[in-house]
Amino acid sequence: MAAEDRLRTYRGRRAFERTREPSGEGRDPAAAREAGDRDGGRPRFVVQIHDARRMHFDFRLQVDDVLKSWSVPRGPSADPGDKRLAVPTEDHPPAYEDFEGVIPKGEYGGGTVIVWDRGTYEPLSHDRQGRPVDFAESLARGHATFRLHGAKLRGEYALTRFRGRDGEDAWLLVRKGAARRAGHGSPDPRRARSVTTGRTLAQVAADGGTR
Repeated sequence: MAAEDRLRTYRGRRAFERTREPSGEGRDPAAAREAGDRDGGRPRFVVQIHDARRMHFDFRLQVDDVLKSWSVPRGPSADPGDKRLAVPTEDHPPAYEDFEGVIPKGEYGGGTVIVWDRGTYEPLSHDRQGRPVDFAESLARGHATFRLHGAKLRGEYALTRFRGRDGEDAWLLVRKGAARRAGHGSPDPRRARSVTTGRTLAQVAADGGTR
């Protein structure tokens, strides 16, 4: 499926004349290749804190030409003992990795967003014979493992799909490894700072999202 088709839901929910969120149109292929060379060919990830109707973290992995996205209410944890609910949301354009600001009240997702962490990741999914599995295929099957190389999140993680009580698909985001006795793996979203600007949610809101 073309990226244009995968972004149909994303674009249909937003009025870009009223929000500073990227539309995902007109991506420069040369810039995309340059970014890929800079990252050693590894795909990107980003974690944004979103102070909307309910505070949550948005966890996004670049898969082909879109950011596959999940809403993680309690945020990703560095403690393997923590299992974090991750609710799938619509695909986002790659340019959303850089979005930090205020989505106007009344618009879809209205509230303040900061870029809490970002970097690259390594797909690690294998079949039972130990052969690598395409990352998009592993997500479609409902279980994907990967290693994050971020400023804050580093190490191996897994996303696993399950059927929720309401019959809808949900996922668990878990740090791989031995659990810690005293887990301090999740950030306080009100005190957390942007990895790109050093600002808190309150500071971005006070600035009106500009910098």
